[in-house]
Amino acid sequence: MKLLYGKPIADEILSRLQSDIFKSAKKPGLAVILVGNNEASKIYVALKEKAAAEIGMNFFLHRVAENVSEKEVTDLIEKLNRNDSVHGIIVQLPLPAGFDTEKIISSIDPEKDADGFHVQNIADFMGGNGKIFPVFPQAILYLIESSGEEFKNKKAIVIANSDEFGKVMVSALEQKSISAEYIISSEIQRNLGKIGVADIVVSAVGSPGLIKSEMLKEGAIIIDGGITKIDSKIVGDVDFSSTEAKSGYISPVPGGVGPLTIACLLENTYLAFRRSIS
Repeated sequence: MKLLYGKPIADEILSRLQSDIFKSAKKPGLAVILVGNNEASKIYVALKEKAAAEIGMNFFLHRVAENVSEKEVTDLIEKLNRNDSVHGIIVQLPLPAGFDTEKIISSIDPEKDADGFHVQNIADFMGGNGKIFPVFPQAILYLIESSGEEFKNKKAIVIANSDEFGKVMVSALEQKSISAEYIISSEIQRNLGKIGVADIVVSAVGSPGLIKSEMLKEGAIIIDGGITKIDSKIVGDVDFSSTEAKSGYISPVPGGVGPLTIACLLENTYLAFRRSIS
């Protein structure tokens, strides 16, 4: 299989954003709230901070102790909602146990929801009139497009952990004229026939080795959005080594969806900035 790397696409997006920001007198700002001390979250936030600095975007990191109240977090979000220097806001997930993730995300001003997770933005997006494209599905679509294959009449299957993600990803694919449906990962054995005829397979489960080569159609486009750390190694949902002899395309883990999600996040922040000054 041919590899679909995310970094070259991400670099193109970031280069364009850097050029646009350089020409602007005012700079876009991204605020990130990091609750607790999750080591993986700290790494992800550092990568976002580094990318923002490289393109000239202001980055405001708010570290919050794990033992704070939910109200303290939502009060901070309300302050950022009112801050004209902040155009994008994200709360780094996952949150520590005891926090109501949906409530906290819903307290972000939909106009500043850089991840595209707010319930209003998801509803608008699935209705076909959203201003904010959810970051993870956007990164996946960029990778699919990088294959250079024609989308028309393609069939896609999404393997998800939740109905929410499945529905959003299906909507994203259908907006590109790709026929799509999703299955929950626990039902994968009952749906092997659907997977085996799919032109595009998107998996975002976090279950190493979930997808085997023999389950896939020759020539298929496989986007592996699953990330699991085993010892010091990062792996995806696809049994990667078994796919090498197959024709088609596959995104590696790491190096596939990951770099693109950061670029898409900064792109959403920049677009929110442009809307705020237009």
